[in-house]
Amino acid sequence: MLSVEHLTVQYGSISALRDINIAVNDGELVTLIGGNGAGKTSTLMAISNLVQKERGSIYFKGKDITHLAPDKIVKMGLAHVPEGRRIFPSLTVYENLVAGTMGNQSIKSRDIPQLIEQQYALFPRLKEREKQAGGSLSGGEQQMLAIARALMLKPDILMLDEPSLGLAPIIVEEIFELLAKMKKDGKTILLIEQNASMALSIADRGYVLATGEVIMEGTGKELLADPEVVKAYLGG
Repeated sequence: MLSVEHLTVQYGSISALRDINIAVNDGELVTLIGGNGAGKTSTLMAISNLVQKERGSIYFKGKDITHLAPDKIVKMGLAHVPEGRRIFPSLTVYENLVAGTMGNQSIKSRDIPQLIEQQYALFPRLKEREKQAGGSLSGGEQQMLAIARALMLKPDILMLDEPSLGLAPIIVEEIFELLAKMKKDGKTILLIEQNASMALSIADRGYVLATGEVIMEGTGKELLADPEVVKAYLGG
């Protein structure tokens, strides 16, 4: 589904990513873990072509998207939920969801009610808040809305940047239960998370990034059991 090959990103004299290789297969949940400044967000930004690449290639569904405009990448079926949620605070929950369809020209107005009901089934709290302004929601509800808005696009792959950041532990558990359900339903997900334990517990595979390089990869279970990963990222 997605292949990142020899990706290098520079911010001035700083190397954000150095020759990284990552793959996400159809139906997989793959997670990138690592400390602050490891290059996780830069990886997603480069895939979406929101930052300039020094070197490397990115293929999505077999097509080279390395230099494709971000809006065209979205239209191909790649949805990116950035860190910080970035919902439309003055629009209602319903209006935010409708806005999520705008990147997919194949979605007709008659399809929208069914798509919205699908999101409400996945996120019942959003249905209760349907007429509220996005900015009036709690942090957890805004994160749910950001994910639901991305799913309105009917994407082939969903990229999530730190969905649990700044949320209360009970809401974090709820978010991860939703991700596990989406994975079970066959959604392909590339997840960035600082909560490495929870991310690896639901992931098919994971990559460990440090100072812009992939230093380890394996199944979620393998990485959860690896002494170096436990010591560095799981508080062991």
